[in-house]
Amino acid sequence: MSHSHPLPLKRQGEHLSDDGVSAIKPSRLKIAIPSEDTDKKNANRRLKDVEICVPIVYGTIAFYLGRKASESQSHKWTVYVRGATNEDLGVVIKRVVFQLHPSFNNPTRVVESPPFELSECGWGEFEIAITLYFHSDVCEKQLDLYHHLKLYPEDESGPQSTKKPVVVESYNEIVFPEPSEGFLARVQNHPAVNVPRLPAGLNLPSPVPIDTTNDKERGDTKDHPLSQWFMNFSEADELLKLAAARQQVQAHIVKLRRQLSLVEGLPQLPKPPSGYECT
Repeated sequence: MSHSHPLPLKRQGEHLSDDGVSAIKPSRLKIAIPSEDTDKKNANRRLKDVEICVPIVYGTIAFYLGRKASESQSHKWTVYVRGATNEDLGVVIKRVVFQLHPSFNNPTRVVESPPFELSECGWGEFEIAITLYFHSDVCEKQLDLYHHLKLYPEDESGPQSTKKPVVVESYNEIVFPEPSEGFLARVQNHPAVNVPRLPAGLNLPSPVPIDTTNDKERGDTKDHPLSQWFMNFSEADELLKLAAARQQVQAHIVKLRRQLSLVEGLPQLPKPPSGYECT
C-alpha cells in the first residue's frame, strides 16, 4: 500500500505523551439548524435556549505485528468513534462512513450500527475521513471529521513493541442548539448525552424510557477488547473545568476584598472603583 498525500488536518493542539498516547484538546462542534418547512415545525417544534451536547472520541489504535509479518501487512489497526464515557452513541448517530486510502479494497466503509469501528491491516499512514450521519429527529446535516492514522511511535530509537500500541484519540463535543421536543424527550435521560439545566417553565413530554432489555446488541464500548488503551477524557475535562471555576472564584474573592478594604479605609470615595457601585 502506498502512502497518501493527506489533506490539511482539521485538528488542534495534538500532543504525544510519554507513553505513546496522543490526544487532542477539547473543542465544541456546534451543528447549525437546517431550515424546515411549516408542517415539520408544527409537528415537532424546536426548543429555544436549549442545547444538547454529545461528547465523542474518535481515533485509531495500531499494533505492530512483529518481524514475521509481511512488509505490506506490518500493522493491524482499528479506527472508531465512541462515546467519551464509552456509552452507546447509537441514540444520536445513525451510521458512520469511514473513507480509507484508495489502495484498500472497498475504501468507503459504512458502519450502520454501534460500535462504530472497523479494523484493517497495512503499513502506510494516511488521513481517514469520518462522516457522521444522525437520526432524522436529531439533525439532517452530516458531520465530517478527519483523523490521521499513525502506525509508528514518535520515539523510533529502538524496535517497535508488539504489545504496546500507538494510540491517537481526539475529543470533541457535538452541540445541537434548539433541539426538537421529540429528540430531547428521547435522549434527556441517556448517559451518552449531556442536557444542561432547562429554562424555567418549559413543559416537556415525558422522557422516553431507555431500553436495556437486549444487552447482547448494546453498542457501548465499556467492555471493548481495546478499552484498556482508551484515554479517559471525561475526568480530565471535569478537572479542567473545576480548576478554571476555582480560579475565577478566587479572583473574584480577591477583588471583593480589595474593594471592601477601600470602602472601610476611605469613608468618602470621590470615585468608586471600576466595576463597583456604591449604594
